[in-house]
Amino acid sequence: MSKDVQVEFKWLEAKSQGPDTVIFRLEDGALVKVKVDIDRAGIATNAKNPDGTPQYNVNVNLRVTTIPPDRKFKLLKSSLQGSLTGQKPPPGQIS
Repeated sequence: MSKDVQVEFKWLEAKSQGPDTVIFRLEDGALVKVKVDIDRAGIATNAKNPDGTPQYNVNVNLRVTTIPPDRKFKLLKSSLQGSLTGQKPPPGQIS
């Protein structure tokens, strides 16, 4: 039975060196936007890769948005009732 060894990492700050969003146009005219954000990055302080190079741990967050060619979308009327009656909209919705 092998003992699981903990690897300790030093937290690294990550700064974007260019745009964080890439936009692709599909052949039907739709746009696909991919946004990348680094949640956490670290370099191991007590371990290295077998070839001697530093060992990194990077957690990323991807947000993919697709915009159809006609630029239309649908919502259920019931989800809009708050804006029609003066009630506060649910989180994430702007009325």
